[in-house]
Amino acid sequence: MKFSKAIVALVIALNVFFTVAVLFIFYKVGTEPTTLIGAWFSFTTIELWALAGIKKREIETRNDKEEI
Repeated sequence: MKFSKAIVALVIALNVFFTVAVLFIFYKVGTEPTTLIGAWFSFTTIELWALAGIKKREIETRNDKEEI
C-alpha cells in the first residue's frame, strides 16, 4: 500500500515538474514540444491506470479469499 502511494505521489510531482519545465521552455523559445507533451502525459496516465488495475486485482483476490 505504501509503495503505490509513493508511486502516485512521484508521478504527480514529476508531472508538475514537467509542466513547469515546458512552460519555461515555451517562455524562452516560443514553441511547445507538442509530441513530447503528449507522450509524457500518455506514459504517466498509463502507469497510473496500470497501478490502479493491479490494486483492484489485489482487492478482488483478497475479497475472494475472505469469502471461502
